[in-house]
Amino acid sequence: MSGLHVLIIDDSLTESRIFTALLEKKGYQVSVACNGQEGIDVAKARQPDVILMDVVMPLLNGFQATRELTRSPETAHIPIVVCSSKSTETDRVWALRQGAKAYLVKPVEPKVLLETIAQFAIKAGKHG
Repeated sequence: MSGLHVLIIDDSLTESRIFTALLEKKGYQVSVACNGQEGIDVAKARQPDVILMDVVMPLLNGFQATRELTRSPETAHIPIVVCSSKSTETDRVWALRQGAKAYLVKPVEPKVLLETIAQFAIKAGKHG
């Protein structure tokens, strides 16, 4: 593993722990933020290779945080994968319109999550 850094932005401690355990087992470096605003701050400071973004969060929801991250020159290059329990086509389309690169519905199959992250790792020149 060549040190892929994944930022998890999710207000659910349980979800964050599940994703963190899965990703660390694969050798990824993981950072966690518990709301959209904190996620934006961490993304700007740490410059992760991929962001996993929840939608329903306090302060700033995932759609708002995705929009802000993809429109900021500091973070626009970071691919965002929305991972949400919101499963309607409208939610998926809206997330992609905000700048997300992929939309996964929770509970996310570990294999699907890892494959999705891997495709962005390859684009970033890092292989998992």
